[in-house]
Amino acid sequence: MSSINEELFNLQDIKYRDFQIKLIPTRDPDTIIGIRTPDLRKLSKKIAKEDYKSFLDELPHKYFDENQLHAFIISELKDYDECINYINKFLPYVDNWATCDQMSPKIFKKHIDKLIVQIKKWIKSKETYTIRFGIGMLMQYYLDDEFKKDYLELVSNIKSNEYYVNMMIAWYFATALAKQYDATIPYIENHKLDKWTHNKTIQKAIESYRITNEQKDYLRTLRNK
Repeated sequence: MSSINEELFNLQDIKYRDFQIKLIPTRDPDTIIGIRTPDLRKLSKKIAKEDYKSFLDELPHKYFDENQLHAFIISELKDYDECINYINKFLPYVDNWATCDQMSPKIFKKHIDKLIVQIKKWIKSKETYTIRFGIGMLMQYYLDDEFKKDYLELVSNIKSNEYYVNMMIAWYFATALAKQYDATIPYIENHKLDKWTHNKTIQKAIESYRITNEQKDYLRTLRNK
């Protein structure tokens, strides 16, 4: 067992593992060690200051928690090009929503112009979690000052039968309704999304405290029966 694996098992929490197994049905329970997120983040910050490359180059990992650690270390990288390189190597091995959604590199916000080029590539992928990651980054960095109406079209054009892709599309459009309501509402009025994603978007928007009561009442009238 590698020294990093030893550190991971030293952080194991059996009760937390049992909880995680229920949340991540796409993972084999035997591959979940059970480590709380704050402990993984702390370990990732330590490794990011040391020899992180040997661990990041060691793919595929056996354990879910190794993938989580991998995502957190990538999120700590200071060099944008290196970060993108490691993300593109790692994304084909991401097999669950938790690892996908935990990966959020801090360096991205300094390279918005270059990042959008990568996002457009990710959302054209055939891999479920690569698409989900791309949508997530578009939601995180391009719904405020960097927003463009074209980005709504990019996401609405994604057609998938994958639950974890469609859930992220719904999350994106619900957030877009909260932040860019006037630009986004036509996509709901004109039923640009498939029925399930359309209704899930409305559900998530109605649950948001950032949507006004008037907007929520109107969104309820737009549900697909």
